[in-house]
Amino acid sequence: MPTFTALTHVAGRARAESLAESCEDLVPEPVGSGVFEIEDGSDRWEVGIYFLDAPDEIALALLAAAHDANPFVVSELPDVDWVAHVRRELTPVEAGRFFVHGSHDADRVPDGVEALCIEAAMAFGTGHHGTTKGCLEALDRLERDGFSPNRVADIGCGTAVLAMAAARLWPITVLASDIDEVAVDTAAANVIANGLDGRVVCIEATGFHHPTLDEAAPFDLVVANILKQPLIDLAPDMAEHVAPGGKIVLSGILTEQAEDVIEAYKTAGFGLDRRDDLGEWVTLTMSRG
Repeated sequence: MPTFTALTHVAGRARAESLAESCEDLVPEPVGSGVFEIEDGSDRWEVGIYFLDAPDEIALALLAAAHDANPFVVSELPDVDWVAHVRRELTPVEAGRFFVHGSHDADRVPDGVEALCIEAAMAFGTGHHGTTKGCLEALDRLERDGFSPNRVADIGCGTAVLAMAAARLWPITVLASDIDEVAVDTAAANVIANGLDGRVVCIEATGFHHPTLDEAAPFDLVVANILKQPLIDLAPDMAEHVAPGGKIVLSGILTEQAEDVIEAYKTAGFGLDRRDDLGEWVTLTMSRG
């Protein structure tokens, strides 16, 4: 069965989220939507609406005009098993001591590595993106340097690959949170598949706003691989939830955005330990004073 996408751009996150919410009342009803920041410093956002049946393009045009958005571009997608396609395309990734692979590559795991099995699914974090790889390498380096946290959180966990990596490095229970219900379900399944049930606890939360996270704070280590603006918005809460002397690993940041994020976290009381550039992406390791 083919599927249909309707994509547009609009200025400002609030307007983009309002447009996506308004599209929920369309007939035929969409099966999903997404709002993503366009990472070019323009504060423009992409709104994607997904349908099983051809959408009402007139209704879409009226909604776009009402929200001062560009006209929707509607496309029909072929009937492709995208998860199977991605599995075929993804090859294992090595990052520090970690070897991230899909189940189809389980026979390729070399000796002497920490293997993490992550299936292609509807959540971010297979290890192939420069941001995820940078965070894995930062975690590996922290452990090798003798850092030993007792309380760890992965904020915006996606597939929970970083939370699971931390649980492999240190004999602790890691909290993994994400704003998206699908990501939390995916993360929980990955935790079980990697034999870490009970060692990584997956919860649905916006930032640190969850009783479990509040009770566990202050954290010795927090990993947040999200996007520039959410990271900047998170800085004050990060300062409240990280213990003095605690570490944070931040990514999802383009090279030209790094100084803005560093400055926001310096203002919140963190000092920069290390900046690692991997292609166009940056991973920051910082300490709370």
